[in-house]
Amino acid sequence: MKDLLQIPTENLQKAIAIKREIDKLQAKLSALLGGAAAPAGVRPKRRLSPAARKRISEAAKARWARYRAQKAAKAGKS
Repeated sequence: MKDLLQIPTENLQKAIAIKREIDKLQAKLSALLGGAAAPAGVRPKRRLSPAARKRISEAAKARWARYRAQKAAKAGKS
Protein backbone atom coordinates (compact mmCIF):
# COMPACT_ATOMS: atom_id res chain seq x y z
CA MET A 1 0.00 0.00 0.00
CA LYS A 2 1.20 3.48 -0.80
CA ASP A 3 2.47 5.87 1.80
CA LEU A 4 -0.42 8.11 2.90
CA LEU A 5 1.65 11.20 2.15
CA GLN A 6 1.86 10.18 -1.50
CA ILE A 7 -1.90 9.76 -1.99
CA PRO A 8 -3.69 12.84 -3.34
CA THR A 9 -6.05 14.59 -0.89
CA GLU A 10 -9.03 14.01 -3.17
CA ASN A 11 -8.47 10.25 -3.09
CA LEU A 12 -8.11 10.28 0.69
CA GLN A 13 -11.41 12.14 1.02
CA LYS A 14 -13.09 9.58 -1.24
CA ALA A 15 -11.63 6.76 0.83
CA ILE A 16 -12.95 8.34 4.04
CA ALA A 17 -16.41 8.72 2.50
CA ILE A 18 -16.40 5.06 1.40
CA LYS A 19 -15.29 3.94 4.87
CA ARG A 20 -18.15 5.90 6.44
CA GLU A 21 -20.63 4.28 4.04
CA ILE A 22 -19.29 0.84 4.94
CA ASP A 23 -19.66 1.61 8.66
CA LYS A 24 -23.26 2.74 8.13
CA LEU A 25 -24.08 -0.39 6.12
CA GLN A 26 -22.51 -2.62 8.78
CA ALA A 27 -24.64 -0.92 11.42
CA LYS A 28 -27.77 -1.45 9.30
CA LEU A 29 -26.86 -5.09 8.76
CA SER A 30 -26.32 -5.57 12.46
CA ALA A 31 -29.70 -4.02 13.21
CA LEU A 32 -31.40 -6.29 10.66
CA LEU A 33 -29.75 -9.42 12.00
CA GLY A 34 -30.66 -8.48 15.56
CA GLY A 35 -27.26 -8.28 17.14
CA ALA A 36 -23.88 -6.73 17.04
CA ALA A 37 -21.89 -8.19 14.19
CA ALA A 38 -18.21 -8.60 14.93
CA PRO A 39 -16.10 -6.05 13.07
CA ALA A 40 -14.13 -7.48 10.18
CA GLY A 41 -10.68 -8.67 11.10
CA VAL A 42 -11.32 -8.90 14.84
CA ARG A 43 -10.67 -12.35 16.28
CA PRO A 44 -11.46 -13.60 19.73
CA LYS A 45 -8.49 -13.76 22.07
CA ARG A 46 -6.70 -17.10 21.97
CA ARG A 47 -5.93 -18.69 25.29
CA LEU A 48 -3.24 -21.23 25.97
CA SER A 49 -3.60 -24.05 28.41
CA PRO A 50 -1.22 -24.10 31.37
CA ALA A 51 0.52 -27.13 29.84
CA ALA A 52 1.08 -25.29 26.56
CA ARG A 53 2.46 -22.24 28.39
CA LYS A 54 4.81 -24.53 30.32
CA ARG A 55 6.08 -26.19 27.11
CA ILE A 56 6.67 -22.80 25.50
CA SER A 57 8.47 -21.55 28.62
CA GLU A 58 10.69 -24.62 28.79
CA ALA A 59 11.54 -24.36 25.08
CA ALA A 60 12.46 -20.68 25.47
CA LYS A 61 14.65 -21.46 28.50
CA ALA A 62 16.37 -24.23 26.52
CA ARG A 63 17.02 -21.85 23.59
CA TRP A 64 18.54 -19.26 25.92
CA ALA A 65 20.66 -21.92 27.62
CA ARG A 66 22.04 -23.04 24.23
CA TYR A 67 22.70 -19.42 23.26
CA ARG A 68 24.54 -18.72 26.51
CA ALA A 69 26.54 -21.93 26.19
CA GLN A 70 27.61 -21.02 22.64
CA LYS A 71 28.48 -17.50 23.75
CA ALA A 72 30.58 -18.86 26.66
CA ALA A 73 32.33 -21.33 24.34
CA LYS A 74 33.22 -18.53 21.91
CA ALA A 75 34.48 -16.35 24.77
CA GLY A 76 36.61 -19.25 26.04
CA LYS A 77 38.26 -19.72 22.63
CA SER A 78 39.30 -16.09 22.29
